[in-house]
Amino acid sequence: MPKAPGKTRMVHVRVDPGLKASAERVFSQIGISTTEAIRRFLKQVELHDGLPVPVAIPNAETVAAMAEANNSAALKQYASLRELREKA
Repeated sequence: MPKAPGKTRMVHVRVDPGLKASAERVFSQIGISTTEAIRRFLKQVELHDGLPVPVAIPNAETVAAMAEANNSAALKQYASLRELREKA
């Protein structure tokens, strides 16, 4: 249904403050406001008639990889980019 000129609706969302700040940094880098980002997301939902990104429950391999990535103690550390390139 086409949008009537000048007619808008307010959307209120509760979101973690850290997530909001992180997303706003990204939006700032690409030159759009949070409002514009949400409007674009909603437009994509409308165009796709669903979420514009694939949504799936991760398999066991993916869950293990995510757990490993979140374990900072298991991360390899390198003294320099050169060392990383040589050992990777």
